[in-house]
Amino acid sequence: DERVVEIDTKGGPLLGNLQYHEIDFLQPGEVVLTFDDGPSRQTTEAVLAALAAHCTKATFFMVGRMALAEPDMVRKVDSIGHTVASHTWSHANQGSLSEKNAEREMELGFSAVTAALGKPIAPFFRFPYLSDPKRSIRHLESRDIGIFSIDVDSYDFRTRNGAVMKQNVLSQLKTKGKGIILFHDIQRSTAAGLGDLLDELKRRKFKVVHIVPKQT
Repeated sequence: DERVVEIDTKGGPLLGNLQYHEIDFLQPGEVVLTFDDGPSRQTTEAVLAALAAHCTKATFFMVGRMALAEPDMVRKVDSIGHTVASHTWSHANQGSLSEKNAEREMELGFSAVTAALGKPIAPFFRFPYLSDPKRSIRHLESRDIGIFSIDVDSYDFRTRNGAVMKQNVLSQLKTKGKGIILFHDIQRSTAAGLGDLLDELKRRKFKVVHIVPKQT
């Protein structure tokens, strides 16, 4: 009985309170599960299995070149009912690129993930390293693409231990009470620890919200 929230991306809304404070669509005790940098056959399968075991939906911000390398994984993520979105072509830091190259990174990312899926992806985007130069934000706003920051960081890239990743999330949620959680489906700690974390979130009465684009 998870809640589905439709996000109207017209004008390029900014979401996620680590960086932006415009829009708050979550009620206390609600979380959104987001996964960056995939897909990767080794680890994304385990993430999908953990989500399926909990009948839970998530959003996957895919890197274009990863998506093209594993198009069947992209289609699988979508076919199960998860939201497929973009995380640039090669995960380059937007702040270190020229305006032209930054735009190219974003556009190639959208094209590649769309090509891998074989149909339009969600108009959702997350900046690599959360590096969000104003000119890149303006470009996305002109394209009516929602920009997602985070509220809670699993820091799964700092550890291979699923229990450490789980504790990182729980300690932040204790303070914040809700939020968009950042994971990476290429990280072993998330592949290993996601199931336990979802068990514990349920025990603590957190509710997962699934975000989808508003149908225009």
